This record gives sequence, structure tokens and C-alpha cells, in this order.
Amino acid sequence: MPKPTPARGNVGDVTDLVKRAIAWIAADPDPDTRAELQDLVESGDRTELLERMNGTLAFGTAGLRGAVEAGSNRMNRAVVIRTTRGLADMLVERHGGIPSTPVVIGRDARLSSPQFIADAVGVLVAAGISVRYWEGETPTPLVAYAGLALEACASIVITASHNPPQDNGYKVYDANGAQIVPPTDGLVAARIAEVGPANQVPIADGVLAGSSALATPIEREMFIAYLRDIAELRVLADSRPALRIVYTPMHGVGWQSVKRTLADAGYDDVHPVPEQVEPDGRFPTVAFPNPEEPGALDLANSLARRIGADVVIANDPDADRLGISLPTQDGWEKLTGNQIGQLMADYVLANYVPTRDGDAATPIVINSIVSSPMLRSIAEEYGARFETTLTGFKWIANAAMDLEEEGRGTFVFGYEEALGYTVGPVVRDKDGVSAALVFADLVADLKEKGHTVHDQLGALYRKHGLWISTQKSVVRPGSSGKTEIAAAMTLLAEHQPSELAGHAIASVTDFRQGAQERPRWLPESALVVLELDELGRVLIRPSGTEPKLKIYVDAKSTLEGEVTDAVDELTVEADKVAEAMGDFLGFG
Repeated sequence: MPKPTPARGNVGDVTDLVKRAIAWIAADPDPDTRAELQDLVESGDRTELLERMNGTLAFGTAGLRGAVEAGSNRMNRAVVIRTTRGLADMLVERHGGIPSTPVVIGRDARLSSPQFIADAVGVLVAAGISVRYWEGETPTPLVAYAGLALEACASIVITASHNPPQDNGYKVYDANGAQIVPPTDGLVAARIAEVGPANQVPIADGVLAGSSALATPIEREMFIAYLRDIAELRVLADSRPALRIVYTPMHGVGWQSVKRTLADAGYDDVHPVPEQVEPDGRFPTVAFPNPEEPGALDLANSLARRIGADVVIANDPDADRLGISLPTQDGWEKLTGNQIGQLMADYVLANYVPTRDGDAATPIVINSIVSSPMLRSIAEEYGARFETTLTGFKWIANAAMDLEEEGRGTFVFGYEEALGYTVGPVVRDKDGVSAALVFADLVADLKEKGHTVHDQLGALYRKHGLWISTQKSVVRPGSSGKTEIAAAMTLLAEHQPSELAGHAIASVTDFRQGAQERPRWLPESALVVLELDELGRVLIRPSGTEPKLKIYVDAKSTLEGEVTDAVDELTVEADKVAEAMGDFLGFG
């Protein structure tokens, strides 16, 4: 979850803690969360009370995100109301009055999202700001797209993406269509801090039922325009062989959009997973609604096996991520986020037409710093420009805009290893809907040539070297966990290992230092990178959305023999390095 601001008290400081909780209860407009926090005060559980009142949620890698519970450090109506008022005040200040363009807003299908979007739109309308909203649940990339199309002064998505069912979140996009970055996030936070009690913030009633001319729904033509624009991303849009696709939205909002997108492209043999096709914020068939998680694609893989599908395509619940599973001799297996990114980058660059629309610019590809370095080699093969950014698609989008503005080329593809992909300029965020279309084309193109996706992966490995990535996540929830994670990062600032699992450390880069010497998409950050002799590298960072310390290992070798055996062997070595790093940090 996003990092809380420093607590003004601790378990021992009972008087201050209880006073803050009572003040929050008095200001909470929601009777349910008022009662919940009151019960917690009366229970005497000061440790849990501290967790709930330990500062306020702050904008992390992907906005606000947390459990839907009572308290200032949780997602609830009071937090949404105060956050929206702070955003409104920042917009009025930035524009010298009421902005002339609207705020665009949409939501996912989580159980608390309808109430949260009603509160957010009500606060904006009461502040005099016009709002264009998507009716019902909507994929996150469509909200980002509409923000650009309508020249919105800002956009908001109520979503917790792939987080567990108990969570929700609040993402903010700037006028440029990308998620907010410094200094804008700091300006919003400053205005939120100045907002008074939540129950004193003006809210217009009935705004989603037509009570105000300031709030109007987005017409269906917006989705048609999106379909038209992403159709332009198809690099080979000619006839394709029959392709049988299994699709799962993971109980999220993707099915209707993906169904129409694939149908328009000629893919009519698409089979949704029946148990997961309808939006359901309870996520009844998955423990964790993330295509990356073990078991998340079991139902989809089972259906694919029964009907003889060519590919499983999965979106996370807000449809901004893309998961892929493919048949192998040993059954259906999912690709890693890096493998999907490598395949898509090669496909886009191999079919890039420099003179399209008169544009002769160098293609630009970008990935996040914790994603595989193999993208650099792929870019070099095609004469493309490669850049890397901090984790978070907000940085990829801003780097793309900066580079284009400087005349360095044309952005064609970006990805991060956590299943986030975007092709071209249509959406300045990850987009699981358009990525699903492009990957379907990739599979169909290979099938037409008599090849499989695994054949193509092997060809890339032989050309660019076998790169594998592994990750060790140390989960430490709560305030004590936050302290442990911070202590581990402090240790790395003062001491680094000389070797890990027999591999010498060649160099160390601490991204908490030297930001002035880097581009703005690589600012100061709690990230340490250790370069290893020959094998590859190790990266250590706290998660921006979950209570985790993440250890990434990227390892490379020359591919000789069978891909599967080489991958297994290299993965074992990378895992040893990750474990050694965890041991060094005291998390063995």
C-alpha cells in the first residue's frame, strides 16, 4: 500500500492517538465507518488503531491505494471526499479560477467504487468544476483516453487495479493524459492537507442521476473513437488464419471492450471464461485477482485445454494489464511480463513503418528500470532509441512526451514487467485492451508463418542472449513492517555486499543520490542497483502499492541447446542471488 505520512503518535501515546481517532469519527460523513472506528476505539486495540490513524494515504506508484476501512490511513468516503476537494482546489489555483475544461472520471467494479465515484463527482460539481463521467464500470485505459480526447484539466479513476478484494484506490491523471508526477502530486497533497473535516466539504447530491448540468455522461461515440484509434496500431491488419482465443477479465471490467475490439479486428472465435466474465468486486474464483499470481489463470487454462485454443488472454480487473498463457508439451503455461514485453517490442519494431503519416522519426521504446535489459538489445537491432525510467507508467509516459518534444523520435512501445504495456500514443498509460489486440495479431501472424510464440521467444534468445528475471518479495505489513523495510534500505546506503552467491559486485548505484544528473523520469527514489560481474544485476526497492520490499534479479547467458533447460538452469542461479540478497538484508 502507499506509504503513510509519519505518525504523530505511537502505541504508547494513547491520549493523542485516541483524540485523533475521535476527531476523525466526528468528521466522517459515513455512519458505517464512524461506527467501525468507534468500536475500535472502545475495543482498546491501540495497535490496530495506530495502523488506521498512522497519518494519511499518500500518492504512491499508482495513486492512493489501501484497504476499504475506517481511518485516515485507509480508503473510505472521508478520504475520497477530502482528496477530491484538495484536487479541485489545486485545479482552481492552477487555472486562476474554475477550469474551462472538465475533469473526466470513471470507476472499476469494486463494491465501494459506485459510492466513491458519486462522492468525487459531487465534490467537483459543488466546487463549480464540470465533470464528464463514464456510466457504470469502465476500463482504466478508456478513462485515460477520454481525458486526452476531451482535453480534460485532470482525470480520476476509482480503482485498485489488481489488488485484493478488500482494497480500493484513486488514480489521478494530469492534463497531459499521464498520471501525475512531481511537483503536481505534491501540490495536490498540500491542498488536501488544507481541507477541513470531510463532513464539512460541500457535495452536490444526485449528480450521477442528472441533478446538475455540470455533470454529464460520456457518449458511446468516445468508445468508438478509441476503437478507431487503436485499430491504427495494428501493424499487419490483413487477413489472418483462424485463431481460437480464451479470454478472462478476472471478474473485472474488460470483457465488453475486449470483445468488441477483437471482433472489429476479425477475431470472432473468442471464448470468455464463464465463471469470470461478469464484473464482480468479490472476485469469488480467485484468491488474488492478478494474472501474475499462481492459480489465477487455472480456469482459463482449463477452458483453453478443453476447446483447443491457441492462446489465453487475460486482463486484470480494471483492464490495464495483460496476461498471456500458451500451450506447451507440459500443459498451459503463462508468459512472464518481460517475455510479453520482449515479444511485443520485437513485433512492433519489426513492422514499424518510418514513413507512416509522413513521420520519418526514430522509433522510441521504453521500459521501467526493474524490467529486463533485453529491450535495449532489441531496440539496437532495429535502430530504435531505448530509454529506461523509474517504476510506474507515469514515468514511461512522461519520458515518451519529453523525448518526442525534444525531437528524439516517435514513441512506439513501452512496458513494465508487472504486465503493463502500451503501443503508440493512443493512451498515455498501460492499456490491456489495445495490448490484447496487438498480441492476438502477433500470435496470428506467427501461426500464419507456421511458427509458435515459443519458437519466436527462442529465436529472440539466440539473437539477443537468454535473459531471465526473477523476483523475491519480502512482505512486511503495518507500521512495524514499514520500519523494517526502511531499515533495510538504510543498510544498503551504508553497506553493500562484495558478492552474492559467488558473483562479485561490479558497481552500485543508489538512486537516492545524484538525481540532478539524470533525466526527470529517473528522479530520486528508494532504489539500489547492484551490477554483477557477467551474470547481470540485482535491484532492491520498496513497493509503491503493497507492503513489500522487492528484490529483482536479471540474469543473462548465451543460449545453447534447449530453451527450457537453459531457462531452468539460469533461473536457479538467479534465485540463489535473490536469496543471498535477502539474507544480507536480514530477511533470510
